[in-house]
Amino acid sequence: MEKSCGGFFFGWPEAFQAGVDVVGGKGWNLGKLDRYGFRIPPGGVLGAGAYQSFIKENDLLERIEQITDSVNIDSIGEKETERELYLLRETINAGHIPASIRDELVYQLTTAGIMDKPVAVRSSASAEDSGKASFAGIHESFLNVQGVDNILADIKECYASLWTPRAVAYRRKMDVKDAEVGQAVVIMKMVEAQASGVAFTCDPQTGREDQFVVNTNFGLGESVVSGAIEPDTYYLDAAAYGVVPSLTAKKIGAKQGMTSACASGGTRFVPQENMDSQQVLPDENIEKLGLLLMRVFESLGECEVHQDVEWAFDGQDFVLLQARPVTALPDYTFEALKNKTRIWSNGNYRDAVPMVISPLHRRVMKNGIDAIQFTSFSGPGYPMPDGFQFSRFFKGRLYCDMSALQWAFYDSTGMLPRDFNPFWGGHQPAIEIENTNPYEGETGLERQRRAMKGASLIMDAAAGAAGTFAEVARSVESLIGTGFEQISDRGFIDKYNELGRITKAYFEKFTFLSGVGTWPLMSLLQKLSGYLGPRVMIALNGLMVGGESGITSADHGYRLMELAQLARQDKAAVKYLTGDDFDPRSWEEHLPESSPFKKEFREFIKEYGHRAVYELDIINPRWEEDPTYLMDIIKSTMATANSEQWKAVQKEKFDQAWQEAAEKVPPAEQADIKKTIKDAQDGAAVREMTKSVLAAALKPYRMMALELGKRLSQRGLIEEQNDIFYCSWSDLFSILNGSWNGDGLRNLVAARKESRKEKEALDPPDVIFGEKPVFSEPVALGTGNCLQGVAAAAGKASGIARLIRHPGEGSRLQPGDVMVAPSTDPAWTPLFLKACAVVMETGGYLSHGAIVAREYGVPAVVNVQGVMRAVRDGSKIIVDGDEGKVFFNKA
Repeated sequence: MEKSCGGFFFGWPEAFQAGVDVVGGKGWNLGKLDRYGFRIPPGGVLGAGAYQSFIKENDLLERIEQITDSVNIDSIGEKETERELYLLRETINAGHIPASIRDELVYQLTTAGIMDKPVAVRSSASAEDSGKASFAGIHESFLNVQGVDNILADIKECYASLWTPRAVAYRRKMDVKDAEVGQAVVIMKMVEAQASGVAFTCDPQTGREDQFVVNTNFGLGESVVSGAIEPDTYYLDAAAYGVVPSLTAKKIGAKQGMTSACASGGTRFVPQENMDSQQVLPDENIEKLGLLLMRVFESLGECEVHQDVEWAFDGQDFVLLQARPVTALPDYTFEALKNKTRIWSNGNYRDAVPMVISPLHRRVMKNGIDAIQFTSFSGPGYPMPDGFQFSRFFKGRLYCDMSALQWAFYDSTGMLPRDFNPFWGGHQPAIEIENTNPYEGETGLERQRRAMKGASLIMDAAAGAAGTFAEVARSVESLIGTGFEQISDRGFIDKYNELGRITKAYFEKFTFLSGVGTWPLMSLLQKLSGYLGPRVMIALNGLMVGGESGITSADHGYRLMELAQLARQDKAAVKYLTGDDFDPRSWEEHLPESSPFKKEFREFIKEYGHRAVYELDIINPRWEEDPTYLMDIIKSTMATANSEQWKAVQKEKFDQAWQEAAEKVPPAEQADIKKTIKDAQDGAAVREMTKSVLAAALKPYRMMALELGKRLSQRGLIEEQNDIFYCSWSDLFSILNGSWNGDGLRNLVAARKESRKEKEALDPPDVIFGEKPVFSEPVALGTGNCLQGVAAAAGKASGIARLIRHPGEGSRLQPGDVMVAPSTDPAWTPLFLKACAVVMETGGYLSHGAIVAREYGVPAVVNVQGVMRAVRDGSKIIVDGDEGKVFFNKA
């Protein structure tokens, strides 16, 4: 749609470019929907500049300024105030719209082909439909408006509605200045609706965020929005692992009447009876609407801000009439936590997913983590709130509801919040609880029973771990088959649904499999504490060094060390790795088949190729696709790698720890202690293998994405293959099932790329109190000029501190340096073998970094608040993994 020279009217593309200050919240959101390929009615926006011109034309500015200065929240109900506002509205309605605006409006509506069609005339204030304030129902809108004179009259009604007592009171309550609100007006063609309604990507009544809620009636949506009737209400599963949000429940309303368009303009309410047996939308269309809602949530809300959507169904398809952020939700949590500030932390999540998650993987990742957390409590029989979600996104990163998690652990098994944080990691405070003796009375007995049930589930998981891992591997292998190149577009729907069933089942077992590493360690701690007293943690850390259980994330570090040694003795490998034209991706082509290094590296990739740097986001290439990181590790350690010496040091540390324990533990109990040590080492291995199998289970998501990226780029829907990771699965399946032609996808990809780039540049807060972010600052140095953290791996070491923010910076870490990192996932493991000690800003005793550091025998202190700011890169520090301290300025 072209703009005329007047510049007051904006078609949808121009409305998006003009921004919210010019076209108002409603108009700008419609511009976004149009830009991103959603079906909306033809039309556009008469911008706020026309309102300002109207005010000037009719000499109303001084009266408005007087009202702004004199009317406050307390005076709005006074008769004189209401009279002043009434007279202003009357003057506005009697005012004259400048001829230039009228002429441009006629021209633009004629060009759009809707001048002779019934239209909707809807207010779109500049502060409306924002994250701060919705202004829902505050300003006027009119349906089925016919003819230019009626359109102009209703535009003035929209202007006047800025000055109702209701509108002024709302602005005062929301602290929105009158001068900040300009009134634009949306004008768009009426939809001949068989059914209409509103939908939410959450439940606005309960606060549940795992459901979509749809309200609908026959005819126009006015009967639903106004609350004149009891509509049909449908509930869909928003946390589904399949392509389409599934219909889970429906309530067929009485629908006492419907709103229809009058032939001469306007609408009328038509009473009707016995409609409680007639469902407005068939189930198939409800789920079709659910997929559309998911697209809106992932496009406008970025999986972070819930959306309130108005829609109509014209007998063939759904048309969107409005989308705006949901500005307030009831607090859906445990009864004990209601009306208290919720505490969010990235502590434990920061190990595996510290980054801004890619748009394609955002929903899969959140659903999986929520399933893991939920099952931790529901599995042993704790009554969780239905559909409760522990996770949220904050500026693209995942955070956990620590208030809920601490309470659930306390109320289900009796773990006190103050004891929970050191194991989980993070710098959040412990919540306050009234009863610090959780095992009193019948409630206490029930908590003990649940704790024993949880232990039983963990033991069952341990016994069946090998079978579970093998079953996931078989299922994934069967799903992948010979690849996805020959799969039809619609065939991906079945593949995705099947993969959802596989991953959902595994997520629900994950918590008990990873718990296999917890119980024997706690048992060992309990058995040793009576004999070793305050040195029990030091001895415990030493006894976890160099186990024979095969911790997979530690094993690939050992294997890389051995590969570096092997490369040092392989002339072909040395030539390849040290050559000027070294290309880490071309090892297959450059190394001869006779190369021992090549043969062993091929075996390494076969075993560990499904892993990656920050592997839980499928945007990151797997090592089998791009081994650059691995080759850089091998190349940088080729001269110094010595696995025999490393294992000798490990044995020495273990022997020292065992000698200390054996001196205190009675001989009759030492065999049991040794068995528990072996169980704890085996448990740590299962815990780490659980993560490796998860990475393998997620692999098909990436494989499908890459194949779809190739297809969509060839069709011109996206620019390049990797743009697929800036789509959402709801985008892709709307294209694959034929409900969307993909127009606007390039715009959406570009917007998501820019958004992710901006969010990655932000420092993530460690804790969020409600909606207030709090950033980690170094705590005051303690006695001895040190910072305190959690002692994670025994021993002391000093060296040059290297601040490593991403494993890709590992080349900066020289052998013997202290690695200081924000957090670590399995991809960091090889760097542990270069470091003399490890310090982490977050993490707990059972985090990945702590487990691997204990296995390797590398002194480690984790959860040191603000250490990335406190330590200067290149300075010398001392790491005391026995006491959990980091010392500065020591020789």
